[in-house]
Amino acid sequence: MLLKPLIKNTPPFRLKQLHLSLPPFNFLTFSSGPNHYLPRSQFPNLVTRVCEILSNLQWKKNPELNHLSAKLRPHHVSNIINTHQNTDVVLQFFYWISKRRFYKHDMGCFVSMLNRLVHDRNFDPADHVRIVMIKACRNEEELKRVFEFLIELNGNAGFRFTLYSFNTLLIQLSKFDMIDLAKIVYSQMLYDGVRPSLLTFNTMINMLCNKGKINEAELIFSKIYQYDMCPDTFTYTSLILGHCRNHNLDRAFEVLDRMVKEGCSPNAGTYSNLINGLCNEGRIDEGLDMIEEMIEMEIEPTVFTYTVPISSLCEVARVNEAIELFGSMKKRCCNPNVQTYTALITGLAKAGKLEVAVGLYHKMLKVGLIPNTVTYNALINALCTGRRFDNALKIFSWIEVHGKPNVKTYNEILKGLCSVGDMDKAMVLFNKMTKAGPPPTVITYNTLIGGYLKMGNLNNAKRLLDIMKESGCAPDEWTYSELISGFCKGDKLDSASRLFSEMVERGLSPNQVNYTAMIDGYCKEGKIDVALSLFEKMEQNNCRPKIETYNAIINGLSKDNRLPEAEKLCGKMAEQGLLPNVITYTSLIDGLCKNGGTNLAFKIFHEMERKNCLPNLHTYSSLIHGLCQEGKAYDAKKLLEEMEKKGLAPDPVTFTSLMDGFVTLGRLDHAFLLLQEMVGMGCKPNYRTYGVLLKGLQKESQLLTEKVVAQNYVVYGCSSYGKVGNLELMCNLLSRLPEYGCEPKVDTYSTLICGLCREGRSYEADQLVEIMKEKGFCPDRAIYYSLLVAHCRNLEVDSALEIFNLMGISGLEPHLSIYAALISALCRASRTQEAQHFFESMLDKQWNTDEIVWTVLVDGLVTKGLPDLCLKFLHIMESRNCSINLQTYVILANELSKVDKSIDTDHLVKRVNESFPSISSGQTKCIVS
Repeated sequence: MLLKPLIKNTPPFRLKQLHLSLPPFNFLTFSSGPNHYLPRSQFPNLVTRVCEILSNLQWKKNPELNHLSAKLRPHHVSNIINTHQNTDVVLQFFYWISKRRFYKHDMGCFVSMLNRLVHDRNFDPADHVRIVMIKACRNEEELKRVFEFLIELNGNAGFRFTLYSFNTLLIQLSKFDMIDLAKIVYSQMLYDGVRPSLLTFNTMINMLCNKGKINEAELIFSKIYQYDMCPDTFTYTSLILGHCRNHNLDRAFEVLDRMVKEGCSPNAGTYSNLINGLCNEGRIDEGLDMIEEMIEMEIEPTVFTYTVPISSLCEVARVNEAIELFGSMKKRCCNPNVQTYTALITGLAKAGKLEVAVGLYHKMLKVGLIPNTVTYNALINALCTGRRFDNALKIFSWIEVHGKPNVKTYNEILKGLCSVGDMDKAMVLFNKMTKAGPPPTVITYNTLIGGYLKMGNLNNAKRLLDIMKESGCAPDEWTYSELISGFCKGDKLDSASRLFSEMVERGLSPNQVNYTAMIDGYCKEGKIDVALSLFEKMEQNNCRPKIETYNAIINGLSKDNRLPEAEKLCGKMAEQGLLPNVITYTSLIDGLCKNGGTNLAFKIFHEMERKNCLPNLHTYSSLIHGLCQEGKAYDAKKLLEEMEKKGLAPDPVTFTSLMDGFVTLGRLDHAFLLLQEMVGMGCKPNYRTYGVLLKGLQKESQLLTEKVVAQNYVVYGCSSYGKVGNLELMCNLLSRLPEYGCEPKVDTYSTLICGLCREGRSYEADQLVEIMKEKGFCPDRAIYYSLLVAHCRNLEVDSALEIFNLMGISGLEPHLSIYAALISALCRASRTQEAQHFFESMLDKQWNTDEIVWTVLVDGLVTKGLPDLCLKFLHIMESRNCSINLQTYVILANELSKVDKSIDTDHLVKRVNESFPSISSGQTKCIVS
């Protein structure tokens, strides 16, 4: 057991509250690594034998002691200190063993040594042990416990704090920003009658100023004069820091003037504080001037002088000046530190100078500096922004090996992966967070939910929300805003409405973005009256609609040909002080054009121009579509030329509408010329574009054979030309493209093949793949994925397997969705053994186990009416000890019950009870049923 102080001497203040909050000394070690407790029975005579050796005057030279010392642990040393007869020998041994490479004292050793020395009234060596004990503290908790013990020990048997020990404790408390305890120590020092030194005052003043507590610091500053001392440069520099922390630069400069008048010369720290204060207030140029002033006064700037100005220049996009300053500090033989490099790397990355940032990172490594987490986070963010994900993942992997990424590091890499739709890798990283830490934050969940929504995977986005809530991480307004918007865009208004209601139930007030998303969703679904009702409710709930909300309803009313109501709403909007913007006018124009009111649309078009509201791409596209619908393709072409003169680049919708207008007029040559212009401008044709040309080729063929009369089809906003013609027509199209300088490339074939696959026309897609191979082109990832999924949908399993093997040969790693499609198709084709083989081989790879359940078992099997196979594959996962989240079991049970109400969920109940023993059987049945 550890000893308490031998004699009790109550200090003039109470520490009971602190005492109750601290664990016993037994649990504290100073070792940077764990001190493994070895029972006495393992070395029954170890302590006795060491004590015998120590009784010899030449004990330090004893080879046996060197051997035994490797086996000693702190509790052994404490016993030796307590039992050996000679205190001087014990003290020598205490210092001797502390220098051994493999050993570190714990609290028990210090307590034992101090108690023995105090008991023997050896106060000078006791004071030294006390100072070593204080300096050995490596974190706040250790120092709190040391503080409590030493305060209780103070005064026992006449052993009191010395000035040196008081100052040592204050300095150590300052290192950990433990201001409250430092105040107690300072008060105790004055109470004990120990005369403070200037170091005492400077330590307290600096600690307080560092936290911006300038008033308290000035009170202590006044004590300096009471003790007949004079402030020094450090004192004044600390006060300047305090005023800068409080954004009071005028007072900071007053202190500078005062110190100069009193003959106290400023040093690099003084100037650095002022320069940093100026930069933090946005007065960067004044800060840079002060650097020059320093140099003129022959005060050499330090790395701390340069780092904040470099960071500030980068923050305001003055990166070139930051680079120049970085260069000038190196010329003055001032070596940048990790913070300097990090500031510049961050600034370069934000300025788009990624290569220079990466080069600086390598330079940093070359000079022997070890980047910190902030450096890595900045670099990962920059690499992800520059879409260099492989490099970002390499750095992330390096951090995992050599340290532990923090939550911001994870969030940066997750953001990058989600931005390119690589949800498989993102969810694997998420899996690591949930198992080993750091715990995911609301930002983590929002990033992943946003990634799923971007891919259109609404199911997994909602499932992740369930996991988020189950983990105790509360969704915020952003979470619900993104989900509501995503479900509205995905035509899932019922789910969006439920999320909207859930948001309100959780005490989150829907904002303008939430209401607008719902209103826009109802309008797009044609439920205009429901949208108007929600608009009224929005106003009743004191959520003032903004221009975006009005535009959503005006757009819906215009498309529904309810123009009088749209105009009335425009008037109401103006009454609210909201002026119509380009989207408002374009919504009205688009609605008129779609309903045969092109003439009126042009009147609104000219009105918006008179009001200096410049039309955008969508405005022109709507008018071009309207003109083409009325057979005025030549007028529409003039409008295209007008928009190009105004610097507006047409998009595929604009070109496709105009091409369809000329095809309708029987001018296929004009359509191909527009394609040539389109490609020349770098605008990529889409599947609908080629559909229009194929329709024209078909019409041309029909006219030549005089078999059928050409029919006009509406292009804009409908799928009449979405169905691409037969293979012969496609071959005709591919042969005609070179005549207009549009040589077919992989992109051309990919657009056509992927479009055919979406329509389920896998046979024609296969034929087109063979043609592209004959032309010397290799299918890309998009083609392989589209073909495989199309074959799986059509249960053409052998063809799907062949493509899967070709992907492997080509080095293309299939996504989880590909495995899901293939396993589902094999099961539906009654090829269960092969499906199981694929499932087991898939489990050998790195995936997020919850995502496997969601994507493969639920979406791939349960929703396809294969619940029994789902449970079979779930058992395979469990037999491999795959860790599955409780909420995923709930999701699975709910989906199973939708397919078959009578399905036996006892297995799920049993498994949940085994995996989550804290949940009772009754609770489990409620959860799973």
